[in-house]
Amino acid sequence: MELLKLISLISATLTLVYGFLVFSFIRGWHKLIYFIPKKSLPKTKVSIIVAARDEELNISKTIDDLIAQNYPDNLTEIIIIDDHSTDKTAEIVLSYADKNVKLIKLNEDRALNSYKKKAIQTAIGTCSGDLIITTDADCRMGENWLATIVELYEEKDYKMISSPVAYFQEKNLFERLQSLEFLYLIGLGASTIGNKSPSTCNGANLAYEKNTFYEVGGFQGIDDLASGDDELLLHKIAAKYPDKIGFLKNREAIVYTHAKENLSSFIQQRKRWASKSTRYKNKAIIV
Repeated sequence: MELLKLISLISATLTLVYGFLVFSFIRGWHKLIYFIPKKSLPKTKVSIIVAARDEELNISKTIDDLIAQNYPDNLTEIIIIDDHSTDKTAEIVLSYADKNVKLIKLNEDRALNSYKKKAIQTAIGTCSGDLIITTDADCRMGENWLATIVELYEEKDYKMISSPVAYFQEKNLFERLQSLEFLYLIGLGASTIGNKSPSTCNGANLAYEKNTFYEVGGFQGIDDLASGDDELLLHKIAAKYPDKIGFLKNREAIVYTHAKENLSSFIQQRKRWASKSTRYKNKAIIV
């Protein structure tokens, strides 16, 4: 009987704690104001950085979307970092050379814990933009994606802006379940920003100032982990500028990507994500 009482007490306590956390996250989400662009003339030079490895099946669609943005060509720089691809990724990127798309090949012989961080850092070192925007080589976005991000940046003067990512074209129940869970994760990250305690974001749709990147030391101190080019950088910037992190709540800012096709690739993805959780200061996110 005593054991049952103890179990009931523990269950009730955990339920209350979880309920409080959920309430806190919902409150954070509602603190975020839906952003309505004024369609003002932009002034910011932007460098869009895409790290790609063996993406010959996807990269052309992503580049086509980036080229089609409703944003001045003279304020746009598109950089694709070929991270040791063994397929035709680099060849495809080179075919866009006359359309303001630059290719950088990452030639790193020594073993690294995170080739993606090295790729992004290399691109930032050569880019000319004041605002860095990262996305992935298998992502799709609408034509007003870039302009919407920049307008929020210019209006609010944020140091970093996290924007929504969603799965699309789901083919089966497994992918639809991933889509639902992924929406929860994106909403969770947004709510922590709304609560002024930024914890998570997604590098497939992330913007930050180049000067701020260098000001916080870039990826120094977090380059020992395979992932974390997004969230751990968020933590570094938030530590210095806690009130200068924003989430862009607007449909036109959504970047779309695909869910994992099978359980094995899904597990590998989550292992990479879990590797950075040891550095989270807000442990409530793990719950």
